Amino acid sequence: MATSRSVLITGCSSGIGEATARRLVGSGWTVWATARRPETLESLAAAGCRTLALDVTDEDSMRSAVDEALGHGPIDALVNNAGYSQSGAVETLTSADLRRQFETNVVGLVRMCQLVLPSMRDRRSGRIVNISSMGAHLTFPGGGAYHASKYAVNALSDALRFEVSGFGVKVVTVEPGLITTSFDEAAAASLTGLTDGPYAEFNAGVGRATQEVYSGPMARLGGPPEKVAKVIEKSLTVRRPKPRYTVTASAPLSMATRTVLGDRGWDLAMRTSFPRPGA
Repeated sequence: MATSRSVLITGCSSGIGEATARRLVGSGWTVWATARRPETLESLAAAGCRTLALDVTDEDSMRSAVDEALGHGPIDALVNNAGYSQSGAVETLTSADLRRQFETNVVGLVRMCQLVLPSMRDRRSGRIVNISSMGAHLTFPGGGAYHASKYAVNALSDALRFEVSGFGVKVVTVEPGLITTSFDEAAAASLTGLTDGPYAEFNAGVGRATQEVYSGPMARLGGPPEKVAKVIEKSLTVRRPKPRYTVTASAPLSMATRTVLGDRGWDLAMRTSFPRPGA
């Protein structure tokens, strides 16, 4: 990595993004902490981060943020963290719901890569860390849109990793399991407007199940966002980072369970946590 060690991080208003910005600025990095609402970044600014408004669904916003950072020197690393979970039965999702999910979790991530890559290729140095999820390897009922977006993140990251390696740029995918943030509240809130019709009971059950996972016994297999931040820092600083890192015990355990159970077994297991529509 270059001596200046400058990193741009998306989605820093809370959770993993905020924890990563704090950890890296504390380790001497020049941190560009970004969020749609820059007023949410005041505590990070006080900690020494440089803050910018950045909406990953807005082309002008993304270009402006990258140009501003590049105006102060090279961007050595990009951490694509911005994202959210759209919950609800697939039939109940609107086209707008799906577009919003993919614009934020997938299209914005790819566009940020495209905007920083030219300068990284010119210098033949750089790292890109894409925050995916254990949900890129399995699917919970009511989370089809979110899981699909994370499957896409993994596919695009795997392709990109090969495509830019010859230019000296390394691409890493980080796959957190259960992380104790307000992610569950946001996922449950995304069900607003999906509480009528034949999937009403199911969608309500998805909201309850999501919140119970974050507050019940499973939470012991999770961890705080700082645990992910530590792995992100490692992926940025080791000479040869792994292509993929999982974080918290819930990730490898859930992924292994999905593999062992197979399709039918997984469907049966899901019946213990989710009401089956139409049954």
